Amino acid sequence: MRSIVRYIVGVIIVVALGLIAGLLLPRHVDVSRAIVINAPSGAIWPLVSDLRRFNEWSPWASIDPEGTTYHYEGAKDGVGQRMVWRSAHPDVGSGSHEITEIDPGRSVTAQLRFGELGKAEANIILTPAGHGTEVTWDFATDLGMNPVRRWLGLFIDGWVGKDYEAGLERLKQLAEPPSGR
Repeated sequence: MRSIVRYIVGVIIVVALGLIAGLLLPRHVDVSRAIVINAPSGAIWPLVSDLRRFNEWSPWASIDPEGTTYHYEGAKDGVGQRMVWRSAHPDVGSGSHEITEIDPGRSVTAQLRFGELGKAEANIILTPAGHGTEVTWDFATDLGMNPVRRWLGLFIDGWVGKDYEAGLERLKQLAEPPSGR
């Protein structure tokens, strides 16, 4: 009986230490990836500033193409465009993507909402780079005071970063003229 009590106390201590350690982990997570596209920003801008074109290069659109539904609302272009998606696939889930700020030809800022998983902000920034354009895509989220989310935050760069790299590569394929590849 004593060994069972010791085991239970040990498990409680380990869980408590894990939760306390989780609170010491970073609350804010930032992910950023960039690529140089051999095309002028004018060739890239229509693809990144219009949510109705997002799935042409989105790394998530091909995960559940038959099961994901998309609904567009708000403005037709510019600030206020909103895309709502729903999917039973765990790698897609449900949420919304709303453009909250635009600097024409230069940057797009969007608010992402993932239901119970929280919210984030994403930015796409176009910067001249030689004869092309550097496209930077970043993601920032606040994990709050939840220690479990903070532990998961240690993996966000790997998860989101890999997807961002794939999306930027697709964007490059769409935007570059055939001779620029």
